[in-house]
Amino acid sequence: MTPDSSPTRGNQETATIRPPTKRKGTHMELTYTKHGDYYLPDLTLPEDTETRPIGIYGERHGRYLKTHRKLVYTDLLTSGKLRSYLADINEQASDRLWTIVEQMKKQQGVTETLKAANQMAWVGAMNNIKACAEEIVLKELIYN
Repeated sequence: MTPDSSPTRGNQETATIRPPTKRKGTHMELTYTKHGDYYLPDLTLPEDTETRPIGIYGERHGRYLKTHRKLVYTDLLTSGKLRSYLADINEQASDRLWTIVEQMKKQQGVTETLKAANQMAWVGAMNNIKACAEEIVLKELIYN
């Protein structure tokens, strides 16, 4: 492997190195920039064109992956799929939370009639249901 070097700014040089490959017709081309005595590769991450919001659950899951599942996080980041994965997780968690809240409301008899009759009891029951449902979603989807 010999670098084809061309001078650039100051003491930095850019080199293109073509390592030999075993397959015919495939050529990997990397560019390197010389910093001092060392050639460092010019690496960039692929563009992630995801426009959906990551949301609170996506951010929490991303933080979990970054601290506890570093290999998965790095794989998603370097492949350019991290934002879309986190947006999917956020949508799944939001949908699951809504489903669980509705099921628990039905199961515990929390209705609009209760809301009209006793608002404080309704608010207390809904807060309890939402907290339980969020705990279930966090355990099942976010921190797993």
